[in-house]
Amino acid sequence: MTAADATRALEALRRLEAKQEISIIRLGETITDAAEQNSRPRASDASNSLLDGPTPAGLEADLAHYTELFAKLRFSYVEQVTKEKFIRAIVGDPPLIVAMQENVDLEKDNAEAKAELRALKQEVAAMVTELERRGRELSRRYEAVKLDATKLQDLPAKTRELEAQVERLRAAQESPGANPDLNLPLAKTLGLVERRRAEQQQLARELEALQAKVPRKQKEAQRLQAELGPLEAKLQSSTAAAQEAQRRREASLGGVADDLEQRARWWRASEDVLRQVLDLGT
Repeated sequence: MTAADATRALEALRRLEAKQEISIIRLGETITDAAEQNSRPRASDASNSLLDGPTPAGLEADLAHYTELFAKLRFSYVEQVTKEKFIRAIVGDPPLIVAMQENVDLEKDNAEAKAELRALKQEVAAMVTELERRGRELSRRYEAVKLDATKLQDLPAKTRELEAQVERLRAAQESPGANPDLNLPLAKTLGLVERRRAEQQQLARELEALQAKVPRKQKEAQRLQAELGPLEAKLQSSTAAAQEAQRRREASLGGVADDLEQRARWWRASEDVLRQVLDLGT
């Protein structure tokens, strides 16, 4: 989807939201009389809070309240109508006398009416269940649409940013000092990738071999270091003894030491020359 398509889709969603505001109270106005609702104050606190801000919890509380209220009103109505009929039958002139057959017929009609009412109640319960399911489904779809609308708002900016990044990459690719491997076709690029992977695997194997030699080399270095310690101590002691001997000799002989040293070197050199000429052993 391009930036223009995302912008058009976002504008269409905004127009739909401006035309059709989703509100439970506004949807209820198509079923009940709005004028009657405004003229009659609602009795329950749950209903008043529902008008202020409808929520699922408020709707459930309002439904439970009115269900209980209608059950009480039904019981009171049946009780009052029964009392009224009984009193009229007694005080009427002549008094109303009901035969046995009439009671049987009324019970039969009552049973049929109850069966019909039970079927209607089951149908209404199924309709309510279906409406609840559709309501939840519509709520999920509405939330998904709102989330998609939020994403659409961010999509044009991200699209422009990606397009700018693509332009920068193209400019860097077309520059004279760019890496020529970046201009290779797909087949050569895949071959180059395979060669680089093979070289990487070879380097990994060599690294593993060198890492396997590390413990042995470390032990050998430790052994040599252990052997080198006494030699260094002996060298230091020999150097110190030689320096001390030279110092004593120079102190005892004074300036004669340098002459004797030069003469000794001349005699040694002459001896070496004679041995080489005469081919003598050491």
